[in-house]
Amino acid sequence: MDFSRSVRARFKRNILFLSFLSVAGFAGLNAGTSISFAADGYNEDATINIGSLYEPQSLDNAGAAGQGVHEAFYGNVYESLFLLTDAGNVEKLLVDDYSMSDDGLTYTFTLKPGVTFHSGDPLTSADVKYSIERIMAPESKSSRKSSLQTIDAIETPDDQTVVIKLKNRSISLPYYLSYIWIVNDSAGSISAKEDGTGPYELDSWRRGSYLALTRFDSYWGDAATNAEVVFKYFSDATALNNALLTNAIDIITSVQSPDSLAQFTNDPRFTVKEGQSTTKQVLAFNDRVAPFDNVKVRKAISRAIDKKKLLNSIWGGYGTLIGSFVPPTDPWFVDLTDVDPYNPESAKELLAEAGYADGFSFVLETPNYDPHPLVAQAIKNDLSKVGIDVKINVITANEWFNKIYKQHDFEATLQEHVNHRDILFYGNPDFYWGYNNPKVVELISSSETARTESEQVEKLTEANRQIAEDAASVWLFLNPQIVVSRANVSDYPLNGLNSQFFVYDIKKAE
Repeated sequence: MDFSRSVRARFKRNILFLSFLSVAGFAGLNAGTSISFAADGYNEDATINIGSLYEPQSLDNAGAAGQGVHEAFYGNVYESLFLLTDAGNVEKLLVDDYSMSDDGLTYTFTLKPGVTFHSGDPLTSADVKYSIERIMAPESKSSRKSSLQTIDAIETPDDQTVVIKLKNRSISLPYYLSYIWIVNDSAGSISAKEDGTGPYELDSWRRGSYLALTRFDSYWGDAATNAEVVFKYFSDATALNNALLTNAIDIITSVQSPDSLAQFTNDPRFTVKEGQSTTKQVLAFNDRVAPFDNVKVRKAISRAIDKKKLLNSIWGGYGTLIGSFVPPTDPWFVDLTDVDPYNPESAKELLAEAGYADGFSFVLETPNYDPHPLVAQAIKNDLSKVGIDVKINVITANEWFNKIYKQHDFEATLQEHVNHRDILFYGNPDFYWGYNNPKVVELISSSETARTESEQVEKLTEANRQIAEDAASVWLFLNPQIVVSRANVSDYPLNGLNSQFFVYDIKKAE
């Protein structure tokens, strides 16, 4: 899976990756430089130690791997035809050139010459075909495959040419292809090994501890600015913070609590930087079941939760209130925080109109890692004031994946969704939350066949407004994206769209 920044070290930010979408800020396509870092005070043979809460469950992103494998591997070990940069731009990577037919139903891609896999095999069109089809396969657990359903056929007229024929126009195809890792078609199972084309190759992976990458000396592009990167995994934020304080790591990819920042912000040994987040903290209903199949009930719950107070209690002065699933960095964003603002009295009136004047009770399933249990308790307290009794059930990340995401066995749940441009989830009635508005389904579907980007933006903006009016979920807030590093480390990405973390430009001073 790969869709939400939520199943943390155990599955978090996956529903990350559930989907084919994203956004945020790095400038260059494999922008490694060939200068002498030693001459500039940097150690070109440095090891960069990165602390993370998101350990991979597998090394295969077509399985239930969690956000961790995307964080470590995307752009670093595996590459795609196109790269989603940290700035949210889509740029050619393994594609040298491409064209689209006048009817928009045929894309022709010419591959970059001279690219080899870590095993030494050359990149060919057969590898691209294999890589796309493995994500589309029935056994694939990647939610990305839903965005590829418009593909009718993939042809390989020669080793350097890939022709993709579509059933319908797909204005976002290059964007969607930025999520498809190109894997050697002879690699076999990659759940515990890899064979990519990126600037690093896998050195070792010790489950529960670390994942080490080493610079690939035969890389087709600019060499990485460091020799080795080690992702060290921690089960809680306190241990992660202590590791940075004691020099065990150089970078924390995403700080999970504002309380921990004080120990870094006024210490010259560290640098604190804030990027643009796409991580939405969502109270998701199972819209298939009563009472959440009633829009008035959903709107009442949204109005009963003091989101501003909640954000402040969780993140202090960081983070952003949002009124829909769409963050400000998406092209179809509009400020919808005034659709169902905090108003407990209005919430009670809506509950009465829906037939629940005396309230009701429901079970809220929450992952057991921060900040979910705290958010769940705040929701319980707010809803009790309008007569709704919330019973909190704390579950592990793996339980969340099986019970909620796969089996749809829940009433309501908390989850973080990290993807950018992931509004399409609400156009899929089979998604775990079961929202099904035919108008929204049509808007999202037809937006993909739009002939211009402005037409696409118009349709998705309308869909965004409708989803908010339906209170399909309660969008509590947008997490901040805060990266903390040692002061002698620089040139790391800040935005971490879809949990990706490009490491090839990171430099460490002597």
